[in-house]
Amino acid sequence: MKIRFCENNKGKGKVLRRLQEEFPDLNIKVKDCIKQCSACREMPSATVDKQKVTGKDGDELYRNILEMIRKDAA
Repeated sequence: MKIRFCENNKGKGKVLRRLQEEFPDLNIKVKDCIKQCSACREMPSATVDKQKVTGKDGDELYRNILEMIRKDAA
């Protein structure tokens, strides 16, 4: 599973650290751009296996990414 965060997205810091600590085997990176500019400007966002994931804040983004990780593991 590949998780990508945009360098310019404001909500990524805490989410990125939590994911790296809890799931060290996942492929998690911060890129210059993840080509989700409209979502990236407005709210915390990431891509999970090239699928856009957003949240109204960092905590919601984290929960939404966890949900995708769990679905992938099932």
